Amino acid sequence: MKQRTIKQSIHTSGIGLHSGKTVALAFHPLPDNQGIHFERSDLPNNPRIPAQAALVTDTMMSSNLVKDDVRIGTVEHLLSAVAGLGIDNLLIQVSAPEIPIMDGSALPFVELFMSAGLVEQAELKQFLQITAPVKVETEDKWAELVPYTGYELNFEIDFNHPAFAKDYQRASLNFSSDNFISQLSRARTFGFLKDIEQLRQHNLALGGSMENAIVLDDAGIMNSEGLRFNDEFVRHKILDAMGDLYLIGYPIIGQFNAYKSGHALNNKLVNKVLASPECFEVVTFDDNVRCPISYFL
Repeated sequence: MKQRTIKQSIHTSGIGLHSGKTVALAFHPLPDNQGIHFERSDLPNNPRIPAQAALVTDTMMSSNLVKDDVRIGTVEHLLSAVAGLGIDNLLIQVSAPEIPIMDGSALPFVELFMSAGLVEQAELKQFLQITAPVKVETEDKWAELVPYTGYELNFEIDFNHPAFAKDYQRASLNFSSDNFISQLSRARTFGFLKDIEQLRQHNLALGGSMENAIVLDDAGIMNSEGLRFNDEFVRHKILDAMGDLYLIGYPIIGQFNAYKSGHALNNKLVNKVLASPECFEVVTFDDNVRCPISYFL
């Protein structure tokens, strides 16, 4: 099981969720053992920010990395696509302080990476294997990582709203690249109209629309096309968690369980794991058969 990157550079653009302005994105291959890096192409000297949980200093509505006063916001959807395809080394150039929202899911990023192609590299892929349970809690919310042969994500939400059917507030993903693409990557972010109006009064969410989010009023879903999955809301929460968890620096072998968790709690869990070396080990596999996680090229 080798490390991987994209075969060739690829470019795209989209609307920033908060700025409402066009943001240019470019993806470039990186050599073995480099990891995932963001680069602000709009700033002098093009400062880089590594995708590391310790650099998450703001979790309001999204996961945002800050290093030396340089910011890259809303990284979780993109990072979930990176994790879903098993990309280990990648340079992401962005012309603004935020990743464009695209359609509110991870699918546009998956399609970009697939069109660029994926290539195996020389070095073995490193996994972070959970060997003992780690749990974080705040009020009635909690999240944990526990030992498991493979990578499974289980999530439960609890919204008292007409659009959130009780039967569709819990979901699971037994991870593989195929399962990620078919069951998770298309799940869109969602927001409440009353919250969006308040955010816009503070010059936030200026790029938000029904083209890049599921929007809800007091009665239900405003998007004319409806949901992509009956449980799209909770599936998107798993998608967010996958991106947040990839900031741990490795693909994970373990089981993630969460109740009403969000970006702040996900990040707290990752940092607690990294601060507990007795609860994990970094492992490699010299063939694709013994590895409990399935990726494709």
